[in-house]
Amino acid sequence: MLPILPYMTSKITIAIDGFSSTGKSTIAKQLAKQLGYIYVDTGAMYRAVTLYAMQQNYVSDNHFDEHKLIGDLPKISLSFSFNDSLGFAEMFLNGHNVEQPIRTIEVSRLVSKVAAVSEVRKKLVSEQQEMGKNKGIVMDGRDIGTVVFPDAELKLFMTASADKRAKRRYKELLDRGDNVNYEEILHNVQERDRIDSTREDSPLVKAADAIEFDNSDMGLEEQFERIMRLVNDKI
Repeated sequence: MLPILPYMTSKITIAIDGFSSTGKSTIAKQLAKQLGYIYVDTGAMYRAVTLYAMQQNYVSDNHFDEHKLIGDLPKISLSFSFNDSLGFAEMFLNGHNVEQPIRTIEVSRLVSKVAAVSEVRKKLVSEQQEMGKNKGIVMDGRDIGTVVFPDAELKLFMTASADKRAKRRYKELLDRGDNVNYEEILHNVQERDRIDSTREDSPLVKAADAIEFDNSDMGLEEQFERIMRLVNDKI
């Protein structure tokens, strides 16, 4: 593991964007822990809003009442609470821990639809920018380097083949005990790519100054070592 040298005292903003299931959250958590930075999983925020919409019957596979969800946005309170035993902050929706329910395939299937709503994005981007105003933050998502922190000192764009990403997601859900189908997960990955890349508001694109990082055939340790070198260069 690469150490942080004693003279490295200036804090930076690290923006990690990329396609679903590319391990953005995994590397972001590792970096935050190593650097002593705050980690924010913006995907969890969009998933929490999606879960709220599902609970209110505003969204399903064949129905989406955007107007009712938009009207309810002032009622939606999102926060993170650090869990010492897990080593990362869990997502809370209106005071309730929703870290587990937001990770289901049902939420995954609908989150891109909810994330495409401009009013939802405006609310969450504002909250994310407030979280990172003092730097010393690692944030991952779809529009961190392009919209949330366009001036971030280090921008990464994570990518991997759809097949590799679907296999990772499939294993993750199986290990958690979920009853899942690989073909359904592969379709979900491909559909989320399509929606995220073609939406009108803040589509998923690589920032001009972002470093593209393909981890299709890379282990976690090698990935961390390589990215920490990039971090050390910027700090």
